[in-house]
Amino acid sequence: MRLPRLFTPRTTVSAHCDLPCGVYDPAQARIEAESVKAICEKYQANEDPEFRTRALIVKEQRAELVKHHLWVLWTDYFKAPHFEQYPELHTLFNEATKLAGGGGSKGSADPEVAGRLLAKIEEISTIFWATKNATTKA
Repeated sequence: MRLPRLFTPRTTVSAHCDLPCGVYDPAQARIEAESVKAICEKYQANEDPEFRTRALIVKEQRAELVKHHLWVLWTDYFKAPHFEQYPELHTLFNEATKLAGGGGSKGSADPEVAGRLLAKIEEISTIFWATKNATTKA
C-alpha cells in the first residue's frame, strides 16, 4: 500500500533541543529572579500594609515565572548527554525551583533567599553556555 510510504519522513534529522537553538536562555529566569529579589528588598523597606500586600502578589507571580523558565530549560533544552556530562545539573534545577517555589522565594520575602536563587541560576547558566558553545562549535 502506498499510503504508509506517503507519511514516512524522507529526511531524518536530530537536534539536542526541541526547537532550533537560540530560543532557550537562562537569562529569562535570572531577570525574573532579580525582580523577586528587588521586590523583597522593597517589601522589607516599606511598612505600608497595602504596598506590602501588592509587593507579595507581584513577587509570587515573578517567582512562578522563574520556575516556568527553569522548567523549560530543564525539560526542553537539557538532554541526557548534558546530564551525563554535568551530573550536578538535576540537583541544581531541583534546588533552584525549590528556592523559587513554596520553600523559597515564593514563600518568603527575604532578599537572602532570592540571592541564593540567583546564585543557583548563575550555576545553571554557566553550564548552559558551556553546552551551548560546545553545540555551536560542533
